[in-house]
Amino acid sequence: MSVKPAIAPWTYCPSLTRYERWRTREVRIGGIGIGGDNPIRVQSMTTTDTMDTAATVAQSIRMIEAGCELVRITAPSRKEAENLAAIKQELRAAGFDTPLVADIHFTPNAAEIAARLVEKVRVNPGNYADKKKFDVREYTDAQYDAELARIRERFTPLVRICKEHGTAMRIGTNHGSLSDRILNRYGDTPQGMVESAFEFLRICRDESYHDIVLSMKASNVQVMVQAYRLLVHRMMEEGWDYPLHLGVTEAGDGEDGRVKSAAGIGALLEDGLGDTVRVSLTEDPEFEIPVARALVARYATRAEHDPIPPIDHYPIDPFGHTRRHVHEVLNIGARHVPVVMADLSNRKEITPASLFAWGYRYSVPLDKWNITDQACDYAFIGKNRIDFAIPGTLGIVQEHDTWLKDKTKERHYPLHQASAYVAGAERHPQLNIVHATLPLLDDALIAALKADPTAVLLIDTYNTHGMAEQRSLFVQLMDAGCDTPVIIGRAYGAITNDDLVLHSSTDIGPLLIDGLGDGIFIADEDGGREDLVCRTAFGILQATRTRTSKTEYISCPSCGRTLFDLQETTAKIRARTSHLKGIKIGIMGCIVNGPGEMADADYGYVGTGPGVITLYKEKEVVKRNVPSAQAVDELIELIRSHGDWVEVAE
Repeated sequence: MSVKPAIAPWTYCPSLTRYERWRTREVRIGGIGIGGDNPIRVQSMTTTDTMDTAATVAQSIRMIEAGCELVRITAPSRKEAENLAAIKQELRAAGFDTPLVADIHFTPNAAEIAARLVEKVRVNPGNYADKKKFDVREYTDAQYDAELARIRERFTPLVRICKEHGTAMRIGTNHGSLSDRILNRYGDTPQGMVESAFEFLRICRDESYHDIVLSMKASNVQVMVQAYRLLVHRMMEEGWDYPLHLGVTEAGDGEDGRVKSAAGIGALLEDGLGDTVRVSLTEDPEFEIPVARALVARYATRAEHDPIPPIDHYPIDPFGHTRRHVHEVLNIGARHVPVVMADLSNRKEITPASLFAWGYRYSVPLDKWNITDQACDYAFIGKNRIDFAIPGTLGIVQEHDTWLKDKTKERHYPLHQASAYVAGAERHPQLNIVHATLPLLDDALIAALKADPTAVLLIDTYNTHGMAEQRSLFVQLMDAGCDTPVIIGRAYGAITNDDLVLHSSTDIGPLLIDGLGDGIFIADEDGGREDLVCRTAFGILQATRTRTSKTEYISCPSCGRTLFDLQETTAKIRARTSHLKGIKIGIMGCIVNGPGEMADADYGYVGTGPGVITLYKEKEVVKRNVPSAQAVDELIELIRSHGDWVEVAE
């Protein structure tokens, strides 16, 4: 009888403070390996009709030339599965040996054909042997066991075919398509997602088949991260080591899609989890590859980072979201959403125009400020001074020496350096920002913070493994019983716009996902990109579900199943609805994950046939078979009828 390893209840990665990839078994997929000592692989999925061989081959080549290491192609029926042979033949004739992956939903017979033709099949345990009916019922243990026996009978033939032909398999759980059986017993939870995969994984293991990769995808970044962590925790308990494929489903397009993907995928990569990555954007697949490669590239040398003291006790639940308890300082901490602090310290002078990119528009004729939904809460102006009336919702933070000259001005607050603060520098009666890094967080500073109800800590890091160092700082505060609010600060210089978005999302997003942080401060040392930094800061908060400031679009990437032009439709819906603050709209190309993901959206727009759309309110169907030409108007009428529509401000 084997003895299962004993691990701490919060363990889900090799180390919380030392970068180390979790070592998984190697799974061979054609000529490449996933897991083991292999690098983190990047992949994407074609958007063409699988029956259009020429178009699928051409797009696959564009993806491969962009750096795609595995090409996934949808096979919704037998005919598409059979056509994978022709696609593979033409790719090989053109000199490309990149492994192909068949994407299967609902059709086991297609999977059994594809498994004989390509190097890997992806199955979704939520719909391989089940059709979602949103049926609410209680399963007795006997009924549940009967369901598992039915799945075993349906799934075992594929396992045996894969084993015979040396074909790998990804068991890919999707939050939006869990079976009714799982939903009724485990709920719409990370635990349910893990159990959904384990039902199929146990069958594979009983057949001594181990060429398996696992994934836990969701459009809700918190759920996605928690599910992967719980999956690894459960595997560690069992002594299993299957590789992980990382991805956030329905991330969307543009900056929003990149921020959301980076926050979720990055949270796992930071902790050494993940053997292959796909960034799911509502864009052509070749544009996903550079984003995935940029995310992965940061970890090639990460193990060389400066040491961080180990964490012996972890006071944070990595499998759920609970915001760290802190006291209130003005509008920071306690019940307040995380604040955004702008960096204007490098400007030669501050004028009303300096605040334009940060959400404050001054009208000279009206002598009034127009404040947008993405207006910063505080502005750090360094040694600068302000000689105009500031907006009523804005606080100004200055270097301490400069603040001494302006301390009588309304809503002007000092930035203290840790040593001067502990030494007793003059303080503001309401708010004092204290700048510190982990090495400066000693007993004297913690004692001073605990004794000061006006203190807010602004944390920074110079460690290349900065997220882990800042997380360790939070742990020290919690272990010391210090409930001072914390603004998470990161500075970036000599970095491209794309990397600024991806790196800041990866560095700050994981902390917010874990309920750590009461504000965000991104400093662009190169300057000149305030509008990008502002959008990114608010985007990180929205992606991590910690502050909503704009409409959220849960939009899937196009694939061969998509029943309308997803990019064009998403753009049309955005153009009409982007002013609706806090509304979540799901835009799904087909019904594979559409109905399930509608549970996480306020309104849904789902392709259910050529040229026809089904509209949802949450997961309830409101109107079927709406012609696509009228569907956007009908969606707006649906939003209006439920009282969520507001007119565009003139």
